[in-house]
Amino acid sequence: MKASVRRLMGRSAAHSRRSFLKKAGLGAAAAGFWADSTLEAITQNVNTRSKPSDLKITDMRVAVVVGAPMTCPILRIDTNQGISGLGEVRDGASPTYALMLKSRLLGENPCNIDRIFRRIKQFGFHARQAGGVCGIEMALWDLAGKAYNLPVYQMLGGKFRDRIRCYADTDMSPDPKVYGQRMKARLDQGFTFLKMDLGVGLVEKIPGTLTKPLGITTRELAQTQHMFTGMELTDKGVALMAEYVAAVREQTGYEVPIAADHFGHIGVNSCIRLGKALQKYNIAWLEDMIPWQYTELWKKITDAIDVPTLTGEDIYLKEPFEELCRHHAVDLIHPDLASSGGILETKKIGDMAQEYGVAMAMHFAGTPISCMANVHCAAATENFLCLENHSVDVPWWSDMVSGVERPIVQRGFIPVPNGPGLGISLVDEVTRQHVRGPYFEPTTEWDKERSWDRLWS
Repeated sequence: MKASVRRLMGRSAAHSRRSFLKKAGLGAAAAGFWADSTLEAITQNVNTRSKPSDLKITDMRVAVVVGAPMTCPILRIDTNQGISGLGEVRDGASPTYALMLKSRLLGENPCNIDRIFRRIKQFGFHARQAGGVCGIEMALWDLAGKAYNLPVYQMLGGKFRDRIRCYADTDMSPDPKVYGQRMKARLDQGFTFLKMDLGVGLVEKIPGTLTKPLGITTRELAQTQHMFTGMELTDKGVALMAEYVAAVREQTGYEVPIAADHFGHIGVNSCIRLGKALQKYNIAWLEDMIPWQYTELWKKITDAIDVPTLTGEDIYLKEPFEELCRHHAVDLIHPDLASSGGILETKKIGDMAQEYGVAMAMHFAGTPISCMANVHCAAATENFLCLENHSVDVPWWSDMVSGVERPIVQRGFIPVPNGPGLGISLVDEVTRQHVRGPYFEPTTEWDKERSWDRLWS
């Protein structure tokens, strides 16, 4: 090719870049500054600081928030292009569950979310042991969304709703009239779904309400699975607990759904008898009456009563949920995204449950970071029902993040954010005030943690 032709083509290409940038409102000065890679990013509508194909994880750091009202480790995954992703280890879990996986993330492209998840999911397990895998998965989605300038719900296939219905944790009272007033106050705040604690502690000090081995307290039995405690409600105990619910219903009326939880470690037959006594109060669901692992016993309870049953906040990955749904052992499932496998796995769980005609409520207790992971997942899952929130009475909770309206929970709903990734950024000056220990300090001691991870020969 002649030199004159090459010069002409070069001038033409430069003119095209300047013309595009000028039309984009960036001006002549910007046209001389931006490189071809930036032009490529703009034309793909991605973050102009990021070229997703070259994105690499360079670090992972933690900060442990206390009083939210739970203790919640926050993760921050950093990259070679100056963008970071936020995630959260489940409430009450150790940040070590995430830090032990750091060396397996370094150098990886965070946009390969499913690939990385499949690599690390063997290190998760049920309940809090899943916290590291799930927290990392949240942060990867946040990073990918920021890199491609898209909200997480859009990357999941779009949304079914613009706002997420919430129900709030409400402090218990032994006086049903007091508790009913507190529940009524939730309605006045705009909540359209309620949940109450209904444990044997309400009646255990009343003679003739509860049988259990002599010399042992219900608190001591709390570490024993329900079927093995020898603790059962009497007819009197069942009747008094039903009367408690009746008094609460007098305050709230029957128009609003009320779910019930924290019954105590009573046996299967007591669960059935209590469930039958509560039928006339139109309870939305009876939650975690026995451990989730006992599919056949759950089905026995579910088939015996006309009140919906629900479990799932401690289950890791889709397969155990499918076992419950396939046998219709419960009427609803209740994954906690910080235990169930993260954002994508929880959407898969919801989609699977929908095929069996089972609705999905979501358990959540944490900071606004995990909250927004739940919000995006709930927005993108058709059979979603409602999302738990334990933090509506924590005055600084919403102020931990920017990028969304405050308060985050508005009249019982959370608007789905449209910003990239999870749609939020940490407000450091607020978050620092509620952190125990280091605030995103280096974690180089975890950079070279290694093992032979392959599960087959």
